[in-house]
Amino acid sequence: MSFKKNMTSALVGAALVSMSLGAVAASLRIANQGDALSMDPHSLNESLQISVVENIYEPLVTRDRSYKLTPALATDWKQTSPTVWRFNLRKGVQFHDGTPFTADDVIFSYERAKGEGSDMKTYVGQVQEVKKVNDHAVDIILSAPFPILPELFTHWHIMSKKWCESNQATKPVDRRKGIENAASFRANGTGPYRLRERQPGVVTSFVRNGNYWGKVEGNVEQVTFTPIGNDSTRVAALLSGEVDIMEPVPVQDVDRVKGNAKLKVMQGPELRVIFLGMDQKRDELLFSSVKGKNPFKDVRVRKAFYQAIDVEGIKKTVMRGASAPVALMFPPEVKGFAPDLAKRFPYDVEAAKKLLAEAGYPNGFEVKLNCPNDRYVNDAAICQAVAGNLAKVGVKINLEAETKGTYFPKILRRDTSFYMLGWTASTVDAHNVLYPIMSSPGDAGRGQFNLGAYSNPKVDELTAKIGSETDDKKRNEMIREALKLHQDDVGHIPLHQQALNWGMKKNIDTVQWPDNGMLFKFIKVN
Repeated sequence: MSFKKNMTSALVGAALVSMSLGAVAASLRIANQGDALSMDPHSLNESLQISVVENIYEPLVTRDRSYKLTPALATDWKQTSPTVWRFNLRKGVQFHDGTPFTADDVIFSYERAKGEGSDMKTYVGQVQEVKKVNDHAVDIILSAPFPILPELFTHWHIMSKKWCESNQATKPVDRRKGIENAASFRANGTGPYRLRERQPGVVTSFVRNGNYWGKVEGNVEQVTFTPIGNDSTRVAALLSGEVDIMEPVPVQDVDRVKGNAKLKVMQGPELRVIFLGMDQKRDELLFSSVKGKNPFKDVRVRKAFYQAIDVEGIKKTVMRGASAPVALMFPPEVKGFAPDLAKRFPYDVEAAKKLLAEAGYPNGFEVKLNCPNDRYVNDAAICQAVAGNLAKVGVKINLEAETKGTYFPKILRRDTSFYMLGWTASTVDAHNVLYPIMSSPGDAGRGQFNLGAYSNPKVDELTAKIGSETDDKKRNEMIREALKLHQDDVGHIPLHQQALNWGMKKNIDTVQWPDNGMLFKFIKVN
């Protein structure tokens, strides 16, 4: 598979046959390697979580079959001044409990998404205030011009103020602190599907919303979503007909699924880059043999780790060719990509050993690597390969691989020294990586997922300017400068862009978004 294809052609190829409005109603059984950890749309900024809840909840602005911006709960929007956007809201929309959708719900959802416990602050961090114009219009007040604001709003979902207040769910579920509320297990959105049953880690089921305001292109009336963590079991469930769609198809099983006359595999490049992060803030690492100091504060150590990792070997043996090694924190399809910075530091064991010796660690050291085992494609196997690579330069890795249900709360608390993460630039713009991942942790969601606290004031300054710059040439020059600074600093260790592999019955047509979103409203069972 080529990962260098034009994003437009990839998206068009992913959008299959148009749905028939007169199609017979169908039930659908979906399996995934993991589960959504909550039904609260503000609780976890993770792609699977978002993909599941966005069937229930809706943003002001969404994306169509080709991943282009399109109206959702807002019918239109425009800038009335450089720092003010007017969003006109859709009339006649009801939440699933019959409560009318109004501007009060938008204001409430803004306050909730930017508040304590929210994992979605980065999507509303540019907003200073939301003012009610009338019941069906709001003004979004910004602290500085931000021309890509509508793109950022596609993952900010609107909740019912009345429902949250009635159910003591005015604050988000906080996975870091283990705080739950009614929004974790129940849901009341405006979307095309209602939550019918929620058994965390076992099954979640959905039913079509008969009062949905919009068009549903598919014919799926009921959906059963089941997490199946074991790859072999998940593949067996598809092969036996127990499930209709599953993802991801393990790379080693793609040909096997393709070879089944009743099945097909839907493939495409994902916007996600898998990378490693290092604690660069603490004076002493939490989980290391080094006491009294932090090796990761030394760029020579970070670069040694980078050059000790054989990414091409991982591509060949672990990913079986289904990955594209990267040197930047986002792939070529994302606006702002700098081709001249796309060459990785070379894999060089001797150079890595020399760097470690220069930094004062001629014999290496010991450190824990935190990794999920049910979130990314071959995540635990990648971490095992990384551990093997680093052993060659004297670094002993204590690998702790675990289910994402315990993994994400841990690393989001920064309870880690060395970790794996994947990030999708859902806005298809560099700012969506620079602001949450590469900027210093700060207010309004800045650096919210920069879990190792990498910090370069110049990167922060450039990111702020990039957010408000409207001249593409100047903007791209600043993006490139920020990327070069981060690359020279080895702020993170990018590994590869992973591929999307969805397995399904041949009688199913659907749309595969490049952020791995699977919307039920696009699915047709023939």
